[in-house]
Amino acid sequence: MSRGADPGMREPSAGAWDVVVAGGGNAALCAAIAARRAGARVLVLEGAPKFYRGGNTRHTRNMRCAHDAATETLSGPYPEDEFFDDLMKVTEGHTDERLARLMIRESKEALDWIQQQGVRFQPSLGGTLSLGRTNSFFLGGGRAMLNALYQTAERLGVVVRYDAEIVSLDVEGGVFRGLRHKAGSGVDEVHARAFVAAAGGFEANLDWLKQGWGEAADNFLIRGTPYNRGAVLRMLLDRGAQAVGDPTQCHAVAIDARAPKFDGGIITRLDCVVFGIVVNKHAVRFYDEGQDVWPKRYAIWGRLVAQQPDQIGFIIFDDPSLKLFMPSLYPPIRGATIAELAGKLGLDAATLERTVADYNAAVRPGSFDHTQLDDCRTEGLDPPKTHWARRLETAPFYAYPVRPGITFTYLGVRVDEEARIVMADGSAADNMFAAGEIMAGNVLGRGYAAGIGMTIGSVFGRMAGRGAARRLGCSQTEKAV
Repeated sequence: MSRGADPGMREPSAGAWDVVVAGGGNAALCAAIAARRAGARVLVLEGAPKFYRGGNTRHTRNMRCAHDAATETLSGPYPEDEFFDDLMKVTEGHTDERLARLMIRESKEALDWIQQQGVRFQPSLGGTLSLGRTNSFFLGGGRAMLNALYQTAERLGVVVRYDAEIVSLDVEGGVFRGLRHKAGSGVDEVHARAFVAAAGGFEANLDWLKQGWGEAADNFLIRGTPYNRGAVLRMLLDRGAQAVGDPTQCHAVAIDARAPKFDGGIITRLDCVVFGIVVNKHAVRFYDEGQDVWPKRYAIWGRLVAQQPDQIGFIIFDDPSLKLFMPSLYPPIRGATIAELAGKLGLDAATLERTVADYNAAVRPGSFDHTQLDDCRTEGLDPPKTHWARRLETAPFYAYPVRPGITFTYLGVRVDEEARIVMADGSAADNMFAAGEIMAGNVLGRGYAAGIGMTIGSVFGRMAGRGAARRLGCSQTEKAV
């Protein structure tokens, strides 16, 4: 019986694995299930303890998939072309168009497939999220989604090992031979006919982050798992896999500065930027808070704050906005006046008062509607606030301190349209595949839109599992196991 496997589940004899999957999140489980349903004998190696299994998937809420019509949990259609246009807008064209269109096309089927694996959905949340038409929300959140996938995988006969950090890969000429992983106080060796890398990015490796960001990375907070340190990614790159993406590009949002260094998750995210203004440590604004609807722009704010002095910012708003968004785990800081609020934030009171006064004077009246691009804007202000601009004049006044919250990194391995890893010479590896954050840079050259990370994991995970099994000659259909 394997470490962490359900009682009664037996491992095959040495060397009998068909597919070994590195990772334990959404992408890894989709790959494992798809390969197993095609008849492969599958081993999953999760580097975290069982309680912390699943990487960043534990903190997710939804996934974005194209669909042709409304459902019980989606308020309307989301055509492939609209999905692609949204992706092009947030990435500013920095995407592999072939893979992007493939992902979007496959996402239509993936939404149903995920439900067939036991994952349940609920109606979309409201407020600033505005995702009722485009995104499917997991009933019970990411951990419930993970538990459903693990239950299905184990019922099918997938074997899972926990605390199984991979320490070396045996790759010769672009062909995977085997690997070694930690096992208690020792090391186990595993041989398999195919390998799927789904072990996440390197966002928890601060030394690696510093290579791109410098000392500023010391002030970053890591929203997700502390186990995504990029070990498998580094091994693949060192063994000839072709890199894709920019090491400084990542999914980074503005999160509560009081959050823990690691694993703060979704409850530390703040969705109130559109309702107020954001200032830096010098109490001055630095970007348009109303540029676009929040799901398409929330992930730019981590990078924006990262570019400010000491990587700190402050969201300032007044009383009418207090109940219009989902709050952080931590209460907002309150002041009876702007000057009092500045004192509590450690900001210069006169400067913050002037910043707020200049903003208020520039606001032009309109019909406020945070669910769409309304006509409430500023005039003659630099930077402008192009939508949802309302005067900050009703006491008490509130603020949240924010820092860059890194979700996952975009530097990864290049893949082809079968999710096979592409080697430095341009050839596709015969038996190595990748899915999820470790290859997200193929689609996300920069920017982010809500739910796309889960789409990448589900689509390319399933693709990698099917591809690995197919190339090994496993001929059963997915429903045959």
